[in-house]
Amino acid sequence: MEQALAEAARAGERGEVPVGAVIVRGDDVVASAGNETRARNDPTAHAEIVAIRMACEALGQERLTGCDLYVTLEPCAMCAGAISFARIRRLYYGVADEKGGAVEHGSRFFSQATCHHSPDVYSAIAEAPSAALLRDFFAARRSD
Repeated sequence: MEQALAEAARAGERGEVPVGAVIVRGDDVVASAGNETRARNDPTAHAEIVAIRMACEALGQERLTGCDLYVTLEPCAMCAGAISFARIRRLYYGVADEKGGAVEHGSRFFSQATCHHSPDVYSAIAEAPSAALLRDFFAARRSD
C-alpha cells in the first residue's frame, strides 16, 4: 500500500485527484499508476484502470488471475467492473468513498447477481494517510 500512496501523492502533484493503485502477483509488482484523467483527457483513466491496462500488457494476457490490487480509494462502479472482468483475486483499498464508491457503498457492484467475478475485499488499509492525501488536495483547491 505504500507504493499506492506514493503513486497517489505523485498524481496529486500533477493536479490529478490523488488516487494510486498497485497490482502485485506474489511478491512482484506488476504495475503501478496514479490517476491520469486530466493528463490523458480521458475520464476512464482512473488509477485502477491504468494499472490494470499496464498489468495486462506486462503479463501479455487479459485476465489478472492470481493478482492483487491495492488502491488508496474505494473503487467506483467503472473500476469495480474492470476489477471483476480482469479477475483480480484480492482488492485492498484505503479510504471508503460514500459518494462515488461502488464496493461497499453505492451499487455494491460485487454483490450484484450480474457480477461475473468478485474479489476478496479488504477495506481501511492505510486509511488515514489515504484520506489525508484527498483531504489536503481538495482543501488546497478550495483555498485557491
